[in-house]
Amino acid sequence: MGHLPTSESSCIIYHNCLALLSRWEEERYPEGIKWKFLEHKGPVFAPPYEPLPENVKFYYDGKVMKLSTKAEEVATFFAKMLDHEYTTKEIFRKNFFKDWRKEMTSEEKSTITSLSKCDFTHMSQYFKAQTEARKQMSKEEKQKIKEENERLLKEYGYCVMDNHKERIANFKIEPPGLFRGRGNHPKMGMLKRRIMPEDIIINCSKDSKVPPPPPGHKWKEVRHDNKVTWLVSWTENIQGSIKYIMLNPSSRIKGEKDWQKYETARRLKKCVDKIRNQYREDWKSKEMKVRQRAVALYFIDKLALRAGNEKEEGETADTVGCCSLRVEHIKLHPELDGQEYVVEFDFLGKDSIRYYNKVPVEKRVFKNLQLFMENKQPEDDLFDRLNTSILNKHLQDLMEGLTAKVFRTYNASITLQQQLKELTNPDDNIPAKILSYNRANRAVAILCNHQRAPPKTFEKSMMNLQSKIDAKKEQLADARRELKSAKADAKVRRDEKSKKAVESKKKAVQRIEEQLMKLEVQATDREENKQIALSTSKLNYLDPRISVAWCKKWGIPIEKIYNKTQREKFAWAIDMAEEDYEF
Repeated sequence: MGHLPTSESSCIIYHNCLALLSRWEEERYPEGIKWKFLEHKGPVFAPPYEPLPENVKFYYDGKVMKLSTKAEEVATFFAKMLDHEYTTKEIFRKNFFKDWRKEMTSEEKSTITSLSKCDFTHMSQYFKAQTEARKQMSKEEKQKIKEENERLLKEYGYCVMDNHKERIANFKIEPPGLFRGRGNHPKMGMLKRRIMPEDIIINCSKDSKVPPPPPGHKWKEVRHDNKVTWLVSWTENIQGSIKYIMLNPSSRIKGEKDWQKYETARRLKKCVDKIRNQYREDWKSKEMKVRQRAVALYFIDKLALRAGNEKEEGETADTVGCCSLRVEHIKLHPELDGQEYVVEFDFLGKDSIRYYNKVPVEKRVFKNLQLFMENKQPEDDLFDRLNTSILNKHLQDLMEGLTAKVFRTYNASITLQQQLKELTNPDDNIPAKILSYNRANRAVAILCNHQRAPPKTFEKSMMNLQSKIDAKKEQLADARRELKSAKADAKVRRDEKSKKAVESKKKAVQRIEEQLMKLEVQATDREENKQIALSTSKLNYLDPRISVAWCKKWGIPIEKIYNKTQREKFAWAIDMAEEDYEF
């Protein structure tokens, strides 16, 4: 077995993991039952709004205007984002202005009729000064804040589930603000309303002490549902989705659920060839619905597409998954860039992130797609005989527990394992091996279409890194000159002292070369991953035992791959995985 990292945090995780594993061995509950006793203190609400000081002004059409408290609070949300690209986007500005006007008095509404005449500069400067002041806080002030956070964590950050004290993941309710969304989300800029106790559903056991609501308020509902693991829930106003306060990822229930998820994906490995042969046969079926299902499954398998759930009522973002693709989302090219039978995909996927891909497919898939598109308008469904329910029922028949997401998890994990085998050079040093790991992870992120906008500070940080590289190159040139001079001197003198000087200069050159290589590897890594979100697949789709085994095999500290939160989430894998683990 490979050696575990010896840092204090890793040791704590290791012992927590042993406790976790032993708890998995406890008596199992009947199917569907998650707990018998659950008690907690409820959520921590966002602090109430504090009006701006009198000297902080808002201007409309060049004149100072005093805003009502409600309108001022919403204006501060925009002011805090004034330097952000979002506030330049037309849809963001339109949605913000519409929702802001709803919070205004009738007098304010009649005056403020154009967002372009609003001047939030003074407000923005005030918030920047506040941010700067927080950075300059004294040790004592920082300690005071730390102590208050620890007090809140101690009181609200834990629950009792059955006989165990479990950590809660997110006990603080998000404050109000403006919705950003990902990609070009049609609801960006809308007002995320303040969550009140009256919006909150509390879940706990009948024999527990129900957390009291804040004075003068009451909960929306108190439930005793032991078939779910959430403690608190509410519905947010932008998309009407339900938000939850859940257990921390390192909890017993979360750890076991994670382990089961990856074990299900591993079971798919045993029958995936049979499933693939079956859907290939189904491409020739006499039934159109069977053909459509088979082609959709091929895309879910080959391209790691999401199945695509039916949208909630009132959801306006035009996002689709595999089953809800329309004719307009694909173009067929009998030949493109020297390849035959190419399908060009272009649609908005989850979180309004664009999926664009040109994929060579098998001839029969191409011919089927031509058939599915016959006599259809661009807005018609490509798979008009298919929906996610039909697909998922079929997947369940193929293998118990099989869903489109299991395919995604399987393909992501198997890709990581294959890429690590291909890319890892045993002779590389640790930074170069980590670059190989990130490249393997990147291949998965590309497969799963996990994109992100380049960080705002990207150019600046790359310039700083390049400056360090240039300085290090100059240092290396100086060191090499000194080595050359020392060698010439040693040839003349031929004494012990000059030989030692040569050895010392050699070591200095080697040390600087290693430092330079480390910086150059870092620059390559950053550049390659500036638009790829590596953490999404790492947290949700990659069996962590693959990464842990790789670390153990090559002597890479686990801290270089997983941060503290991730190490806690995957404590079970850190203990379980041997260096020869195969997904």
